[in-house]
Amino acid sequence: MQGLNWFALQVRPRLEKFVSHSLVAKGYETFLPVYERHRRWSDRIKRSEVALFEGYLFCRLNDEARLPILSVPGVIRFVGIGNTPAVVDDTEITNLQGVARSGARMAPWPFLEMGQRLRIEQGPLRDLEGIVINCKGSYRVILSVSLLQRSVAVELDRESVHPLTLVQPQLNHVPAISL
Repeated sequence: MQGLNWFALQVRPRLEKFVSHSLVAKGYETFLPVYERHRRWSDRIKRSEVALFEGYLFCRLNDEARLPILSVPGVIRFVGIGNTPAVVDDTEITNLQGVARSGARMAPWPFLEMGQRLRIEQGPLRDLEGIVINCKGSYRVILSVSLLQRSVAVELDRESVHPLTLVQPQLNHVPAISL
């Protein structure tokens, strides 16, 4: 869509779904990535669907149409530098939407800036790019949203990834991170 950009909105925690539905009702395109969280109680395990980036959601709009968004209950502000909202890279949103459509298991992950960037070459996540780490004998690709400094970990096959550069991936040098 010409002239439309993705922006990150900071919203009141646990109101992400409400704000997303309110914006859609007003005609805006939103993207709220969610994951299934498991909480153990003394007598059971409770499963619930929660926002992947707690307190944030994404909205696609024209740069000049930002003011009505701020009047939606639960919206705190646009994420940006000072009072200037920053545009979220389309590739980052496309990557997250691809993971959401694939049905792959995902979870919040600490933001990482260093590490080998790889491209997934096989399976439902084909053509996505991210950072791959070894975690308890299985591999996960880390997809990041730079603006929010948040990341998501997605499980994958080791054979399905290939380095983006000609340099061999240094997976052995990336410390294993336990979940």
